[in-house]
Amino acid sequence: MSELNITVGTEMRDAERELHHFRVRLGIASTFVLVMFALLFARFFYLQVVMHEHYHTLAEANRISILPIVPNRGIIVDRNGVVLATNYSAYTLEITPSKVESLEATIDELATLVEIGPRDRRRFKKLLEESKRFESLPIRTRLSDEEIARFAANRYRFPGVDVRARLFRSYPQGELFSHVIGHIGRVNQKDLDKLEAEGRSSNYRGTDYIGKTGLEYSYEDQLHGTTGVEQVEVDSGGRAVRSLSRSSPISGSNLVLKLDAKLQEVVYNAFGDRRGALVAIEPSTGGVLAFVSKPGFDPNLFVDGIDQENWNELNNSPDKPMVNRALAGTYPPGSTFKPFMALAALTYGKRTPGQAISDPGFYTFGGHTFRDDKVGGHGMVDMYKSIVASCDTYYYILANDLTIDGISRFMGTLGFGSRTGIDLAGEAEGVLPSQEWKRKRFKRPEQKKWYAGETISIGIGQGYNSYTPLQLAAATATLANDGVMFRPHLVNYVEEVHTRQRTPIEPRPLRSLDWKQEHIATIKRAMVGVNKEGTSARAFAGAQYTSGGKTGTAQVIGLKGEKYVESRVAERHRDHALFIAYAPAENPKIAVAVIVENSGFGARAAAPIARQVFDYWLLGKDAKKPVKDDDDAPQY
Repeated sequence: MSELNITVGTEMRDAERELHHFRVRLGIASTFVLVMFALLFARFFYLQVVMHEHYHTLAEANRISILPIVPNRGIIVDRNGVVLATNYSAYTLEITPSKVESLEATIDELATLVEIGPRDRRRFKKLLEESKRFESLPIRTRLSDEEIARFAANRYRFPGVDVRARLFRSYPQGELFSHVIGHIGRVNQKDLDKLEAEGRSSNYRGTDYIGKTGLEYSYEDQLHGTTGVEQVEVDSGGRAVRSLSRSSPISGSNLVLKLDAKLQEVVYNAFGDRRGALVAIEPSTGGVLAFVSKPGFDPNLFVDGIDQENWNELNNSPDKPMVNRALAGTYPPGSTFKPFMALAALTYGKRTPGQAISDPGFYTFGGHTFRDDKVGGHGMVDMYKSIVASCDTYYYILANDLTIDGISRFMGTLGFGSRTGIDLAGEAEGVLPSQEWKRKRFKRPEQKKWYAGETISIGIGQGYNSYTPLQLAAATATLANDGVMFRPHLVNYVEEVHTRQRTPIEPRPLRSLDWKQEHIATIKRAMVGVNKEGTSARAFAGAQYTSGGKTGTAQVIGLKGEKYVESRVAERHRDHALFIAYAPAENPKIAVAVIVENSGFGARAAAPIARQVFDYWLLGKDAKKPVKDDDDAPQY
């Protein structure tokens, strides 16, 4: 039997080689770890040292929130401290549209807790169209305590909806001062662009409202104040934890006006339902005592954002309540132009006071007959009678002698056809016609030429003449003040709220006109005659003071060859009634210009309003009722 021999081989380990591999792997691992640590260290160094300031700032920004503190808007009062514009605090229910899935559904649900009417919905819709979706917009203002409590209990159901306390503007006098005070409105993109361009945008952080019209617009810088800043620490949810620092806002300054609220009310009542304007000026300072444009509007409608229904009503009204007639309405001055024409004649040596013409009741020039209002004429007419009786023929002839450029040159010094510079935006220039004006105004060569016949109507305040009631009042005040012209101004002084420091709006004489006092006295004597024995004598019968005035009637439409009969003309096409006056004649304290639209003769509709105004200002008499038309007054 053979034997199986098995030889078992023995494999010897290479210790050296294994050690080498181990050392290589160890070296690689160590190197990797070192590199990683180096990278980590480098990153730490970068973050902790190099980028320290950057990340410190970011961290602080996450921890600290900068909140603007909107300043209180300055209030506006009249010369006696009667409040015309003020502020009040109220709670509003606000929606941030970008945080709400369905606006309509959310508003419907909110309406079950808080009263939300159709007007609130219309106003919110209008605000939404004008604003950005990430802005918080009010759906209801002036919440009651019960409404706040009901919403607070259901707050969790309405993400993107909150209750906030805000300051609101209030105009307690309603439409009485609407065209003077104006109104504020929500800041829109156009406002933001303007603020940015003027470098004022930072002062409007957190501000929702800005002056839009009137003094609210003209004195926006003074009224707004300086926005404050508060640094607060916030949690991860953005909620304020504690206040870190605070820079208090500086409230806007108050405006104290020259206007008298009671006088303004007297004027408003005197107009009744008539359309028109009245400007009353203190001749010795240029301070505006009353500034009425009627009809007006309720500026409170604009504070929260006016709804579409009210906006359409104001815009589509044929009475145009949004038009500031005193400031931007332009009208032919009619015969109220005659005293200034007479003064031009004296100044340029074209007439003497005693020089008279024979008035047959018409004047023929270039084959065209210009008729006087009085059939048969006024007979022999000197300067005094031309003003007292309002003789057209006298001024037809005078206009031809003065020439259009002579008239334009003289009237320009009185401010006709240029802005007065009153501290209220939106003033119209009007039209002071001249040859140069016509060359620039029209395009066709035959239209550019000035025809001598056109000058004739200019003499009685018709033709291309077109001025604002403010310009007419300023010119009357200048005449009453013996040729010294002041810039009309509404604000008496600006008062800083905390220090009570007052910055007066100085009466600034624009110029002293180079008129002879004897010439001024001649015109004033004739204007006193107007109220004593002339066209407005009935309106001023029994007055306890002496006054000077001049009536005017301005055509609205031309009737080709037809005689004007008021009853046959549509109401909106009837003549305007005008009147200028000052009182007392010896030392004028007040000068006025009145226009009553489509009310016919100045003596019938406009002069009685001025009488009521003078009776209040000089004697303290308040009729408290509209002036009735004097149908028996002279029809000039």
